[in-house]
Amino acid sequence: MKCGSIVVEDLEFFEPWKRVTKRLGRYIYELCKVLTVQDVARHVGLDWKTVKDIDKAFLEEEFGQTDYTNLTILAVDEVSVRKGHHYMTVVLNYLTGRVVWMGKGRKAETFMAFFKGMTDKQIEKLEAIAMDMWDPFIKAVKTKAPHVKIVFDLFHMVKEFNKVIDRVRIDEYNKASKSDKKVIKGSKYLLLKNLENIKEEEDKEHLERLLNLNETISKVMILKDKLKLIWECDACKIAKQQIDEWCTMAHSVGHPAVSKFANRMRNYEYGILNHCDYPIHTSILEGVNNKIKVIKRKSYGFHDNRYFSLKIIQAFSIG
Repeated sequence: MKCGSIVVEDLEFFEPWKRVTKRLGRYIYELCKVLTVQDVARHVGLDWKTVKDIDKAFLEEEFGQTDYTNLTILAVDEVSVRKGHHYMTVVLNYLTGRVVWMGKGRKAETFMAFFKGMTDKQIEKLEAIAMDMWDPFIKAVKTKAPHVKIVFDLFHMVKEFNKVIDRVRIDEYNKASKSDKKVIKGSKYLLLKNLENIKEEEDKEHLERLLNLNETISKVMILKDKLKLIWECDACKIAKQQIDEWCTMAHSVGHPAVSKFANRMRNYEYGILNHCDYPIHTSILEGVNNKIKVIKRKSYGFHDNRYFSLKIIQAFSIG
């Protein structure tokens, strides 16, 4: 043809203005699923930042839009991304284990941003959310989805009560005689362990001597066991009775830290009772947090919160 025109054929080898072919880009993306960004960069002979940008572009294409489908029961928690109180909020589909969404920070506004992406119909389908007693998350749910049942987690409650036990232990040690201090000394981790996890006979004998010696410490250990029993109830009426009994006993101990915890139990009682209808917990997120730590150690560029979020969502995608 002698038309004088210049014709450019799309060979589909590369994206316009990109420095690598589509095939190489896809190859890098697949490698980044199993190797560190640095390892992939070394393998293909590119700068690690270039590899990260290629990986991120493919992630945006595949996971850039939040998938709000089939959400009824959720779990929410925060994960530390760097030292110095840098957190991100993680929202998990409780029934499938899929990480649905991540947002920078752990404020009420952070969690509210998750709900802003949902339609009214999608919000209406939500039934329950497992979380710890973090007021900003509670505020977000009550503001954006007030019909959703908030369920407080036993794991976090026991973790917080362990801090109370340790406070009592320190105070009792400071008041004790020289001979009694020898028994209380070295008992910190014995008191924090579950009884079934204490295997050594020496440790069992040490704990028995301590509980026989100190009535206050003995009472808080009884409270610790009774606390777990509350979460075993499947009837709200019985759970309510157990909470009442627990708080009465806690106040009888006469220690300010124990009484303060009992008052907190009263304030968050609704989320404990909701566990009777929705026996869910956030321990499922502990596995997520552990996997996130592994990904964080293996990868580079995670000062980019968006890239970090996409990598986590990819790691927990279903199918």
